[in-house]
Formats: sequence, structure tokens, C-alpha cells
Amino acid sequence: MMTKLFLVRHGQSLWNLENRFTGWQDIDITEVGIEEAKKAGISLKKEKIDIAFTSVLIRAKHTLSIILNEIGNPNIPVIMDKALNERSYGNLEGLNKAETALKYGDEQVHTWRRSYDVVPPGGESLKDTYNRVIPYFEKEIIPFLKKGENVLIVAHGNSLRSLIMYLEHLSPEEILEREIATGIPITYIFDENFHVSRVEN
Repeated sequence: MMTKLFLVRHGQSLWNLENRFTGWQDIDITEVGIEEAKKAGISLKKEKIDIAFTSVLIRAKHTLSIILNEIGNPNIPVIMDKALNERSYGNLEGLNKAETALKYGDEQVHTWRRSYDVVPPGGESLKDTYNRVIPYFEKEIIPFLKKGENVLIVAHGNSLRSLIMYLEHLSPEEILEREIATGIPITYIFDENFHVSRVEN
């Protein structure tokens, strides 16, 4: 029995477009983001999806609803939880990334964005995000996969990085190099012993 886990990063948000730190701010997707979500749905149309998980943020929820409409099954059970929210950027949220680099310096902003365990002012590190995403995944999502149900998760760049780090046994250095495109599904296929036997992008 092969079980599948589909990961999708939400479509482009308004603040992605404006190059702002978004984090926990509830910013919706753009017209481009809507099209990305539709394409994700089209690419998943032939897959059997039994249950879906998403964060409580509108950009992920909106992306998921578009995907479910595209695959022709809007009534799939959906579970929303803040454990799957994007990494919090604290005091940086809403600030333009280029302007923030001018204020604090490129090196400091790069450290906040691309280090594993350095915390931006008032926010979370990727390590903090990992430490809330993975216990939730193990407790709430893995049981469905072990029952043979195919699961779709629509979430955010850093909550998905945490999952990818866990599923692929990556080091902090390796996961920080991983870019996750908006609206393009990543598929993990598990064998009968619940080992990842294949990854499809």
C-alpha cells in the first residue's frame, strides 16, 4: 500500500509581491496567487485526497479552497490549525525587506531570514517553527497517513521547510538552501513500512 502526502505552499500573497515580511499577518493571495492555486489543483486532479490540513491564515486557506474546487471535491474534510502557520517575524512583519536591509544592514537581515536558530526581534527562528510544526504533524497528521489515507497540506514557506527537513532528514544548513515555490505540489510517497520511498516535485 502506497500512501501519499502532498505539500503545497500558498499562492503568491500581496506582501510576497510587495517584498514585505508577512509572518502571522493575515494577508490574502493576489490574482497571480489565485492562478498558482488553480494550477496546483489541476496538477492534483488525478490524485485521491482523503483529508486536508492548513494553517489559520487566509492565504493558505484561500489557496486550499481553490485547489479543492479545481480537483472537483470541495467537501474533503479540512482541519485548520495555527501550528501550521508561517514562522513569525515579530517586529519585522509588514516591513519591506529591502528597506529593512538598509536600516539594519544586509548581513543582519540575511541572518534573521536564513539562519536556523537566530530569532528576529519578537519573532521565531526556523528552529522554533520546527518545534511547533513537527509535534503537530506527528500527533495529528501521521495517524491518517498510517491508515493509508492520502493527505494534502497547504501551508507556508517555513512551516513546509520544517516538514521537509523532518521527512528528508536534512541538516539545518541543507534546509536553509531549499527554496519552496508557491503553488507547486511536492509529493512524498510512503511504502508499507512508512518510509519515504519517493519524492516528486
